[in-house]
Amino acid sequence: MYRRGIAVVAAASLALAACGNETTAPTAAAAPDVERPVAITYDGGVLVLDGETLTVAHNLPLAGFNRVNPAGDDSHVFVSTESGFQVLDAAGGEMTDITWPGAKPGHVVRHGAKTILFTDGTGEVVSFDPKDLAGGKPQGRRYKTAQAHHGVAVELADGTMIVTVGTEESRTGAVALDGSGKQIARNEDCPGVHGEAVAKGEVVALGCNDGVLLFKNGAFVKVDSGREYSRIGNQAGSDVSPILLGDFKIDPDAEMEAPENFSLIDTTTDKITVVPMPKGVSYTFRSLNRGPKGEALILGTDGKLHVIDPVTAKITSSWPVVSPWTEPVDWQQPRPALFVRGDDAYITEPATKKVHQLDLTSGKVVISTTLDAIPNEISGAVASAS
Repeated sequence: MYRRGIAVVAAASLALAACGNETTAPTAAAAPDVERPVAITYDGGVLVLDGETLTVAHNLPLAGFNRVNPAGDDSHVFVSTESGFQVLDAAGGEMTDITWPGAKPGHVVRHGAKTILFTDGTGEVVSFDPKDLAGGKPQGRRYKTAQAHHGVAVELADGTMIVTVGTEESRTGAVALDGSGKQIARNEDCPGVHGEAVAKGEVVALGCNDGVLLFKNGAFVKVDSGREYSRIGNQAGSDVSPILLGDFKIDPDAEMEAPENFSLIDTTTDKITVVPMPKGVSYTFRSLNRGPKGEALILGTDGKLHVIDPVTAKITSSWPVVSPWTEPVDWQQPRPALFVRGDDAYITEPATKKVHQLDLTSGKVVISTTLDAIPNEISGAVASAS
């Protein structure tokens, strides 16, 4: 079994304050594994909460700006630190010594039975079965891009790996590699390639500054937006829907554009539908997700979680969760963030130091907890498909 890191971990827990209708739950002492753990970063560490009660079970001090992503099993979460990827045993409330060192750890992608890491500073890609984390550091499949860049990779069920192409100055497209690493397809008609999502039928989408690049049926297909500039840099997919949710930015000169439209990408018809948000409402890259039935979810600056039917492109519900908010210019600064697992949506509210759990079947906030730190990113343990 792997050794758990001790030096960077403190067993102290943050106290909780009562909020809304909730009763105050005591913080967990040295205790059994955390149920359905949720991980929240703050300036100086990571909090681990019980996903059922929102009780703060562990407070793990960790310097620097850190990011969190599901590792692909029901216990672990990846923490992107200044020195690389490190695995947090969220259920046990301890940082492990499982690491992938490297400058600028970037995207963590879960698809099927694989978790894929992309290290921007080195161009190194590693893909592995997250079940292997229980026994230590998986060896997995490795690939290195020709030049380091802010990229992403996805591995499909048949072993095909989609990897972005670019340099530190420019990103242009992607390649597809077979299980042996041989290139089987290439397309560099995707300026500014960024982000990924997988739709029903294992159709992969990569965002471009003028549309999206799809990989389906063994080949790349470029889907233009019809505008000279229309960045779709963040996407959210669902295994039960052929339609992807994406952002939609149209001002190439904006220091920080607050998008007022979003995109729906139909991977069967290769069409992009641009849909307006309610008047005066925008969102950020931490606002997009999908529900258990494939519904599209957007956390708006009006404080509501908007539910969109991807087939009709209609907003079917708008559920109040947090107070209206404004996106900060610095992308690393806290803003309300959305994490979805099953029928539960977890939403942070930095202005009040709160985190809320919303039931996606009813649209009701069922638990709200006040933290002793300002929440930034939120994620949790999510088991991937076998």
